[in-house]
Amino acid sequence: TAERFFAVSNVLNNMVAGLAKEPSVRLLKHMIRCYLRLSENVRGREALRHCLPAQLTDPSFTKCLQDDNSTRRWLQQLTYAVGDQRL
Repeated sequence: TAERFFAVSNVLNNMVAGLAKEPSVRLLKHMIRCYLRLSENVRGREALRHCLPAQLTDPSFTKCLQDDNSTRRWLQQLTYAVGDQRL
């Protein structure tokens, strides 16, 4: 349901904001995967176009992924799926 989606999305958004203060590559990897799974649903993908955290497309925020090819690929898939071509 939409309520569940937005509850999960809000938790993930808060976690992304927390990563700005205390970076964790492992946590970021899992969060990107969660967002990617949410984007597999048509309605979820549309909603993510409006609520995906900008930090996920900020190269300075995601530079810690430079050695993690699979997570970088997931992030590229996510940004492509939601129509954000900044990466």
